[in-house]
Amino acid sequence: MLLATIPAVVVGSLLSPYIPESIYKWVVGLILVLLGINIMRNKQSKTAELPTHSRLKASSFGVLSGLMVGVAGLSGGGPILAGLLLLGLDTVSAVATSSYVLVFMTIVGAIFHTVGGQVDWHAGIGLMIGALIGAAIAPYIMKRFVGNSKNGGGKLKPVMGILLILMGIKTIW
Repeated sequence: MLLATIPAVVVGSLLSPYIPESIYKWVVGLILVLLGINIMRNKQSKTAELPTHSRLKASSFGVLSGLMVGVAGLSGGGPILAGLLLLGLDTVSAVATSSYVLVFMTIVGAIFHTVGGQVDWHAGIGLMIGALIGAAIAPYIMKRFVGNSKNGGGKLKPVMGILLILMGIKTIW
């Protein structure tokens, strides 16, 4: 997934100035809603590793996520997390893996958007501080919510699906 996201972030960053905002909003919003619905409907068995045939699907979610990061600086976490859950990873493994992919993807996106002069530093600094605090405490909150059981992550799956749907609707309107 990581190998597929990096080139997509670069391409999305280069294309972003040419994509009308109205088209972007609808496409991203619909993608988030569809991913959220799929997460809530998915009943795949939970496994810690992807089967070999799922690597192409993982790459597809990586490209989608990379384009979202590159085009508009979205975190891309929605498609990555949704993709990992739809591929059958348990919730805890999916969250941890998506964090790993997001770190590298965000660095590439930040470099390309900064070089392109598209960063609003006044808004960005506050958001970065909040995101760092949230990222630091989220694993502890998740661990308490899930407990020691990997199966407990199933409780988070519908919550993540609903959040993706709400983010999609908010993006459109």
